Amino acid sequence: MHGEYKVPGGKLVVVDFDVADGAIRNARVAGDFFLEPDEALDDLNRSLDGLPAASDAKQIAAAITKGLRPDAVMLGFSAEAIAVAVRRAITDATTWSDYEWEIVHDPAVPPRVHLALDEVLATRVGEGRRKPTLRFWEWEESAVVIGSFQSVRNEVDPDGAARYGFDVVRRISGGGAMMMEKGNVVTYSLYVPAELVQGMSFADSYAFLDDWVLQGLRSLGIDATYQPLNDIASPAGKIGGAAQKRLGSGGVLHHVTMAYDLDNAKMLEVLRIGREKISDKGIASAAKRVDPLRSQTGLPRAEVIERLKETFAGLYGATTGTVAADELAEAEALVASKFATEDWLQRVP
Repeated sequence: MHGEYKVPGGKLVVVDFDVADGAIRNARVAGDFFLEPDEALDDLNRSLDGLPAASDAKQIAAAITKGLRPDAVMLGFSAEAIAVAVRRAITDATTWSDYEWEIVHDPAVPPRVHLALDEVLATRVGEGRRKPTLRFWEWEESAVVIGSFQSVRNEVDPDGAARYGFDVVRRISGGGAMMMEKGNVVTYSLYVPAELVQGMSFADSYAFLDDWVLQGLRSLGIDATYQPLNDIASPAGKIGGAAQKRLGSGGVLHHVTMAYDLDNAKMLEVLRIGREKISDKGIASAAKRVDPLRSQTGLPRAEVIERLKETFAGLYGATTGTVAADELAEAEALVASKFATEDWLQRVP
């Protein structure tokens, strides 16, 4: 068996092994990582040998840590990364290069249509009826998009939202509320088969699916990093956040919103950002939490998006695509039956 895992921001880990009588045998760890002393590589291989093939990632990582000599130094990878590579081999996980990718960047549609498209396109990718896709959103109106499990009244100030013309909508993924002001955010969705993140924890998959965007941001001069569980940040502050939903069809929806520009005062009037939420960030006010792409790059929003598209296409060979007419029609029907209904919006009042 052969498993690979590229550590987000780190190195490639490769593990080859056999499985005999339900146990891992003849394990060989390799990669472009750094490891001292040389003999520690033998420790890694011995730690894996004899482990039950059904071991989960935590059990594998614990065995590696226990078997590693005390003076060993691992740079660019970890016991957890080796465990992910092993699990990806056992579960027949795929890699980015196993797929033909599309990049979609269509004209603006209403916020509810964007949310419905997320469900429709992710479902179709899971069913094999669409290529894995990266889709950038364009906005024709502003909206507050709340997480699937958030309370409307706790997250949104209705007077502030109405004053500034923000519709309030609910997405299918979890996570926090996002103030999406037209022209001032960069939002994208990835629709991928579940096999691409097979063997990874939810936390690992967040960083894995957004490693490409960190590379794109760094090419713009931003020292971008991933802050668990779901934040993209730089030394200047938070840039954006990710959310994810795994569907029964076998599709995975992973979407990200990054602030291009931000009116902090307006955000504080539209969103109810509680003291607990900002106190755990070690800051005095929510206004200091986000540092937009405009201030960090000085580039037009369209140019930022183009660089991100170029980065993704360069890494994975993606071609330009579009939302098909039947996909849009299905999304619009889903808006009427779900995303535009009070039952959906008020599922958590």
